[in-house]
Amino acid sequence: MSNINVWENAEPGVKRKIFAPGQTIMMMEVHFEEGAEGYVHSHPHEQLSYCLKGKLEFTIDGEKTVIGAGETIYIPSNAKHGCKALEPSALLDSFTPVREDLIKR
Repeated sequence: MSNINVWENAEPGVKRKIFAPGQTIMMMEVHFEEGAEGYVHSHPHEQLSYCLKGKLEFTIDGEKTVIGAGETIYIPSNAKHGCKALEPSALLDSFTPVREDLIKR
């Protein structure tokens, strides 16, 4: 069953919608309740995250950075990263190459 363009639960207080991917790039929108966390993880894909609303504290390889609406953050390939919503927030995440691990075909 496909999960493209459908809201699904990720971590507690976090939901995501994965958009139809291109050949080597994809995007997903992620919404966070205040205090919700994107658990620390890593993947071989490069990631750019754009904050649509709210404020989030990212931890990337142990370094903390706060971004707010209209700001972006770059996550290198294989970096251990996670984030915590300091208020209700939304991100637009882009990945290259496509995260086959997220897409149910």
